[in-house]
Amino acid sequence: MRAILMSTIAAVLTLAPLALAIGRGAQMQQPLAIAIIAGMLVAVPLVLVVMPTIYALLLRDRRGA
Repeated sequence: MRAILMSTIAAVLTLAPLALAIGRGAQMQQPLAIAIIAGMLVAVPLVLVVMPTIYALLLRDRRGA
């Protein structure tokens, strides 16, 4: 869990200047940076909560069958 959170935070902080359009030529890359940040923020709960839940449900169904 720590590795996923740390890599996501590092990527978001790295892309923050592009998302805020800070720097030369950043306005062209701003939509891409925003999309990547949003995707990573959506992916973290999916990976940390939804996937283990689905995995546990699938294992429970196999044991019961």
